[in-house]
Parts: sequence; C-alpha cells; structure tokens
Amino acid sequence: MPDEPIRVILVDDHPVYRDGLAMLLESLDGVDVVATAADGEEALAVVESSEADVVVMDVQMPKLDGIAATREIAARHPHLAVVVLTMSEDDETVFAAMRAGARGYLVKGASQHEIRSAIDAAARGELVFGAAIARRVMEFFAAGPASAPAAEVFPQLTAREREILDLLAAGRSNPQIAQALFLSPKTVRNNVSNIFAKLQVADRAEAIVRARGAGLGRP
Repeated sequence: MPDEPIRVILVDDHPVYRDGLAMLLESLDGVDVVATAADGEEALAVVESSEADVVVMDVQMPKLDGIAATREIAARHPHLAVVVLTMSEDDETVFAAMRAGARGYLVKGASQHEIRSAIDAAARGELVFGAAIARRVMEFFAAGPASAPAAEVFPQLTAREREILDLLAAGRSNPQIAQALFLSPKTVRNNVSNIFAKLQVADRAEAIVRARGAGLGRP
C-alpha cells in the first residue's frame, strides 16, 4: 500500500500567501493540507479539531503570535511537528522558536523543494533549518557560551515587541520608536497595546518598571 500523505495545517495571517502555499502543497504528491488558520488562537482551535502531522507556522500574527502558539502546540500535542515559516531571521526569533519546540525554521522565500523537504523531515521527527539559518545555528554553538546572547526576557513577547519594549524602557515616545524602527505609528501603538496585555500591566509606567527590572532600556 502507498504511504499515507503527510497531513499539514498552514497558519499565516496573510490570506494571499496562505492560500497560495496551500495550493502549492496540495499539488504535491504525498501532502494533504487538512486545514488553515489566520492567527495563533485559530491555529490552536484547528489543531484540536483536525488530524495533522505537521503545522507550518508564521511568527508575526495578531491575537496570538507563532512562538506562543508553537509553545502551546508542543505542550499539548508533542507528536505534532511545527515548522516555522516566517519573514524574520534574527537570532532572537530563531532561538525563541527552537525553545518553544519548533522542529524546523525556514525564511519566507524558501523554494518549494525546501518547504517540502522541511515538512518531510519534520514528519519523520527530524530537526530542519534553511541553509542560512542552519549556518548561524552552527556558528552560535561553535562559538561557545562567551558568544551566547543575553538570556531572553519576557518569552511571551515576540522579538519585535521586546525590541519596542526596550526602547519604551529607554524613555522613547511612540513616534520616536516608530522612527527608530522604521515602523508606522499605528504599528507601534498596536505592539505597545499587545505588550501591555501580555505583561498584564495597566499603563506605560508599569511596563517601564517591569522592563527596567528585567534589564531592558539600558544604554
């Protein structure tokens, strides 16, 4: 009998990309896209109601980001492999995904062959990274403890939210943060609101106290 197809759930908040990737994967032999989701919260619900082998997960999403969703999925469904597929390739996001339990990490722009290979490998229980990411992971471990980044604080925050919180703790206003990070003021406002909710703080002053207590905002 032929092997059963690998059952995949796609999670991405950009419908054009999500639908396009679903169509691409459905065209491949041995892959069955059983469900899609537009954010982390929806992903958790879909995982509960769908039989799947692999979740292909974006990171930057509303409601619940991909790192937090990956952590929940890994805890509730350890048999289910998560492959992160995102625009971000900064070290902090890569290692946050690994700590959350992701079995693979690819940057958007990866080829069809790379995505398919990552899904196959993750379904077999292997760890897989895109070429550029794998090289940086190897360099990180080869460098030893002296080159390790500072311990991650507030793991419930995305890399972008921690970056904004760091500037907020340094006394920057929202317009200054937007200018420093080349973001729109609305994007900064939304991220600041998400930070308040995730840290369970009432206002900017309380967030600054929490952040400075964790070592953020220092020159």
